[in-house]
Amino acid sequence: MHGEYKIPGGKLVVVDVDAEDGVLCRARVAGDFFLEPDEALDAVNHALNGAPVDTDAAGLAARIDAALPEGTVMYGLTSEGIAIAVRRALAHATDWTDYDWQLIHEGPQSPALHMALDEVLTAEVAAGRRAPTLRVWEWGAPAVIIGSFQSLRNEVDTAGAARHGVEVVRRISGGGAMFVEPGNTITYSLSVPEALVQGLSFQDSYAYLDDWVLGALADMGIRAWYQPLNDIATDQGKIAGAAQKRIVGPDGRPGAVLHHVTMAYDIDADKMLEVLRIGREKLSDKGIKSAKKRVDPLRRQTGLPREAVIERMIESFRGRYGLSQGKVTDAELARAEELARTKFSSPEWTARVP
Repeated sequence: MHGEYKIPGGKLVVVDVDAEDGVLCRARVAGDFFLEPDEALDAVNHALNGAPVDTDAAGLAARIDAALPEGTVMYGLTSEGIAIAVRRALAHATDWTDYDWQLIHEGPQSPALHMALDEVLTAEVAAGRRAPTLRVWEWGAPAVIIGSFQSLRNEVDTAGAARHGVEVVRRISGGGAMFVEPGNTITYSLSVPEALVQGLSFQDSYAYLDDWVLGALADMGIRAWYQPLNDIATDQGKIAGAAQKRIVGPDGRPGAVLHHVTMAYDIDADKMLEVLRIGREKLSDKGIKSAKKRVDPLRRQTGLPREAVIERMIESFRGRYGLSQGKVTDAELARAEELARTKFSSPEWTARVP
């Protein structure tokens, strides 16, 4: 069995391993990492051999840590990363380069239609009718998008939203509220087969699916990292938030994962505070006193036009994994337009948690 895992902010770990009589054997760890002393690699392999095949990543990492020679130095490598690569091998996880990725980047669309497209396209990937897809959004109107389980009245000042012409919609994924305005926001979705994240914990899948964008930001001079569970942060503050939804395939077969990210290119903080109810409790664990300080826009950090930031992100993805131009099919659009009307624009859905 073969497993690979690119450690976020680190190097690629490759594991080839067999299993006999319920235990791991003939483990072979490789990669472009740095490890001293040389005998530490043998210690890692020996630590994996004999482990029960159902040992979780934390248990495998503990075995590795216990076996490492004193003074071992890892650079671009962690025991947890090795353990995850093993779990991915056992789960027969796929890799990014196993797929022919499609890009969808079309004109501005309504907030409700964006919500519907996320659901429809990811369901199509789950059914095997669509290739894994990177979709870059263009917003047709300002909006607040609340998480699937958030209270509408607790999160949104509806009077403030109405005053500023801000539409309120609810998405199918969890997480917190997003304030977006056309031209000030960069949003993208990944609709991927569940096999791509096999062997990863829910938390690890967030960082794994966005490692490419951290590389793109680094190419633009921004040192960014994942701040668990779902924020992309820099020394200057948070720049993005992510959310996910798992969709089951037909007849209960492995399905697909929707992973979407909203990044602040620019932001009208005063307007945001009039539309969102951001309380002290939410900010208490952030170490800050003002919601204005939570988000540091990409415009200031890059000095680039929004279109240039998006293009560099797309080219970074294409350079890593390949990416061909795609589009929303007529059938997908018709289904999404129906959902936008009957579900995502309905008061019943938007206020399902009042």
